[in-house]
Amino acid sequence: MISSLFLSATNHLLAQSGWARKRLMPHSGRTARLDLSPAATIAFSISSDGHLAQWVSDEEPEVVLRLAVADLPRLLSEGVEGAMGKVRIEGNAEFADALGFVFRHLRWDVEEDLSRLIGDIAAHRLVDTGRKLSEQGRRTLSGAGGTLAEYLVEEQPLLVGRHALPAFAAELAELRDAVGRLEKRIDRAARRA
Repeated sequence: MISSLFLSATNHLLAQSGWARKRLMPHSGRTARLDLSPAATIAFSISSDGHLAQWVSDEEPEVVLRLAVADLPRLLSEGVEGAMGKVRIEGNAEFADALGFVFRHLRWDVEEDLSRLIGDIAAHRLVDTGRKLSEQGRRTLSGAGGTLAEYLVEEQPLLVGRHALPAFAAELAELRDAVGRLEKRIDRAARRA
């Protein structure tokens, strides 16, 4: 189920991106496996037209991409680039490089898919509105984070502000030195007694 869903979604994106298929075509017939430990393993090969095809065999694939399921939420927060930073790629270097490049840069053209359902103008406006709402949400979260940090530094001092760090570091160094001197005094007193 997960394998067919992954292959269908990726092939849909590849169909929208001629550059990606061209990048994969020279690797036609090569095999790879995506390990989403511990949940799923997806084995695939590259077809002659640059799409992914399901591959079933007991042989080892030429490339293995490993990603922990725990790192998948990075797709939502950091995008594909953030998730790809956690992927370990093993195997044929040239093929691995092509797969890594395609997966890092492959993007869904939402507007293209929506235009088939609701028309070009409505799709453009809907995607533009979604983009603006997303940017506004990011700005709001960023502002709320800044406000929370200011509250925790100034109003309810649970965090140390940047302006107070040098003084705090100096006081900490003083305390460390005083503790060191006290330990030496205790050692001398213990030796005398």
